[in-house]
Amino acid sequence: MILAFFVGAIPWGYLAGKATRGIDLRNVGSGGTGATNVLRTLGAKASVVVAILDILKGLLPVVSARIAGFDTTWTAAVSVATVVGHCWSPFIGFKGGKGVATGAGAAVALFPQVLLVLPVMALIVRATRFVSLGSLVAAWLASILAVVFAATGQLDWPSALGILAISAIITLRHEGNIRRLLAGTERRFGESIPL
Repeated sequence: MILAFFVGAIPWGYLAGKATRGIDLRNVGSGGTGATNVLRTLGAKASVVVAILDILKGLLPVVSARIAGFDTTWTAAVSVATVVGHCWSPFIGFKGGKGVATGAGAAVALFPQVLLVLPVMALIVRATRFVSLGSLVAAWLASILAVVFAATGQLDWPSALGILAISAIITLRHEGNIRRLLAGTERRFGESIPL
């Protein structure tokens, strides 16, 4: 769990900002270090690279825990630890991203069927141009799916609870986005942010 936390804490978006533009993503755009703020501030190529790295840092610790023979409870705990590391990285003052890409990687490693929510997320983002709304709905749907599968004996409960915890973290990290969505002031996908 400790190792997973520190793997999750690697701030790829922050590093990309420093390496490509000499900027600190914590001080520009939304202040997050995830792929969405990278897209707005550094562009599409950097965003794709950061998104892949963030997904992998969620996926690989969980897969590694399984390969190492950890039981489902510890494997689920590892999934949550890596998302906590991403969202509150000690390497950058306990700041970080909102957990969507890293949470997705961890959740897929626990329960590959959560990939079924991706088309819904894509449709919401396409229709509304709100990445935050698509991310939140995807997290909530993944939780519902995990609970339904666990209740019908098709998924172990520790994995379902891990996905619920990840969804709760993502929701918590989107508190400001939720307030802006309700107020009608949330930024839409494609709107650039001045540096």
